Amino acid sequence: MIYAIIYIAATLAANYTATWFIHFPLFGQVSIATFIFGITFTMRDRVHHSLGRKNVYIMIAIAALLNLVITIMGAVAWRIITASFIAIILAETADTEMYHRHLAETWAMRVLKSNAVSIPLDSLLFNTIAFAGVMPNLVVASIIFGEIVFKSVVSAIVALRPIDYFRAQSAS
Repeated sequence: MIYAIIYIAATLAANYTATWFIHFPLFGQVSIATFIFGITFTMRDRVHHSLGRKNVYIMIAIAALLNLVITIMGAVAWRIITASFIAIILAETADTEMYHRHLAETWAMRVLKSNAVSIPLDSLLFNTIAFAGVMPNLVVASIIFGEIVFKSVVSAIVALRPIDYFRAQSAS
């Protein structure tokens, strides 16, 4: 359950910070949200591992709906939530199904393969929908590239934690 809470909290925080950018000379622009959202991919895999595929889809739906509520309350721009809603549904579904196809493999391989599909898909969908027409195309491309790099790094760091790390932390 702690994995689901971390996942949902990370999606909310990421959407809130989606328009706050840092420029990295070698990697392009990276949103603060990228560092937060990188956590979600591996948390989604951890929920899949501990609670199963059906509960992953319930968690994704709850996160998407809570993000919609936050937008209605005026905390986040509609274009960000629209982009997030579409990206969460499509990229997280791709992640879930890829992870599920590789259940017989090691934890690391399941995470690596599912994230290799979902991270680029999420970055491309979200940034194209959120920023196309608002920012120059080269800036959007720079953001997409930077996000793929940084989300992959953050996701890999989170994935390297032992599978029961967060569960052990919440029990103490």
